[in-house]
Amino acid sequence: MSPLALVSVSDKKNIIPFCKELVEQFNYKILSSGGTAKHLEEAKIPVIKVTDFTNSPEILGGRVKTLHPKIHGGILAKRNDEEHKKDIEANDLELIDLVVVNLYPFKKTVEQGSKWDNAIENIDIGGPSMIRSAAKNHKDVSVLVDPSQYQEFLEERNKGRLNQSYKAKLAFEAFQHTADYDTAISNWISKERDLQSSQYLESYPLIKTLRYGENPHQKAFWYGLSNIGWNSADQLQGKDLSYNNLLDLESALSTVLEFGYEEKDILTKNKYASVILKHNNPCGASISNSSSQAFLNALECDPVSAFGGIVAFNSNVDSETAINLKDIFLECVVAPSFDEEALEILKIKKNLRVLRLSNDKLPKKNQTSTKSIMGGLLVQETDDSKDKTDSWISVTKKSPTSQMNLDLNFAWKICKHVKSNAIVIAKDQKTIGIGAGQMNRVGSAKIALKAAKALASEAVLASDGFFPFADTVEIANDYGIKAIIQPGGSLRDQESIDMCNSKGISMLFTQKRHFLH
Repeated sequence: MSPLALVSVSDKKNIIPFCKELVEQFNYKILSSGGTAKHLEEAKIPVIKVTDFTNSPEILGGRVKTLHPKIHGGILAKRNDEEHKKDIEANDLELIDLVVVNLYPFKKTVEQGSKWDNAIENIDIGGPSMIRSAAKNHKDVSVLVDPSQYQEFLEERNKGRLNQSYKAKLAFEAFQHTADYDTAISNWISKERDLQSSQYLESYPLIKTLRYGENPHQKAFWYGLSNIGWNSADQLQGKDLSYNNLLDLESALSTVLEFGYEEKDILTKNKYASVILKHNNPCGASISNSSSQAFLNALECDPVSAFGGIVAFNSNVDSETAINLKDIFLECVVAPSFDEEALEILKIKKNLRVLRLSNDKLPKKNQTSTKSIMGGLLVQETDDSKDKTDSWISVTKKSPTSQMNLDLNFAWKICKHVKSNAIVIAKDQKTIGIGAGQMNRVGSAKIALKAAKALASEAVLASDGFFPFADTVEIANDYGIKAIIQPGGSLRDQESIDMCNSKGISMLFTQKRHFLH
């Protein structure tokens, strides 16, 4: 008796050659409905229509086609169960050995901005039901949910009887497919109707298995979306991205995005930004009148730490910039665009990873960030809201000059992306000292000020959190700092204000902090 395959697919890629092989090589009969049946018939593949198989018409405008006992009975029947055998005979069921189903393109529909009613109609009901039935009964039924599985199935089938481990793998992939589908629907409804989910549901396909994680003894995997973010970036040269590369690229890009992001040259003066990052902390940053000068300014801050670092630009990389880049060992460079001449120059650094990530591939606002903890996840909104300078207040007798205001604004944006406790020293729109990740704020300040050395004279200082004591101000004064920006909000704010007034330092309170753990 010929085996029976039920075929109903929205994605018709390779379905014709696959079904031809099923019929001609393995003598399958094909059961199908709707657009799939028409598609197969046009290719001269014999098809049994579902309506003829069930002796029931499609109803409710096609909403009900395969939801029928003859379909699900034929899938779910246990071949060796005596009670099932009686039901098979009593109900004249024909057994279905293979289910080939993929689902209505719900994700694509909502990504294109479809209205509510149309999106609802693209929620598949019969498809997931058949997939789940086949996956549950995988001992007797094979289930395929993606065109990429077709060739492997034919190869396995050609070996003879399909083994149980292979069928279990297909069932696993099928349940992942329906789980991903349901997650997309749930999250879309939550967003559209502003509903707070009682469960955290996300589904990302595996992009690739990485060589290792933070250390060689740790396994690591990269999951993500294909049409947005790093997986959509064009890697123009270099070795495969590592776990640490991806973490650092994320931090570098999020920092440079503070200054805009354009694929073409930004012609406005002092809008070209460059950030050099190492071990998830900026070690140099600058905005200037060209990408090349911005990079050189950023490099001056800490050329030792820049060795083996990541560089991000917010505008096109030209040949002049590329010449400067090739003179130092770097892991990765990312920018919205590159001149052809620049790419030719960078080819000499064959291991350097060069990534082009265009503006339209950046995630939209209102993203979330997650951190794993034992037994769970912490989820929060990303800290990407723009700071409103009109909410900043001057709290000292002396106000900063216009140039100091520019530097304070710049330092504050960089400080936001430095691990807490964070201190950034800046002058002339470039960092000259950075203190990161210390257990107390004075420790970070000492690191940043010692790095800045004599350049700290007449410079500005940014702190991601408030000063619990006046000691940071006192140390800053010793190095010649003339303006400070910090959130404020400490019970001892007045001590810092008084210290600034006594030393002739101006201070701004942003009334907003930017801790980064």
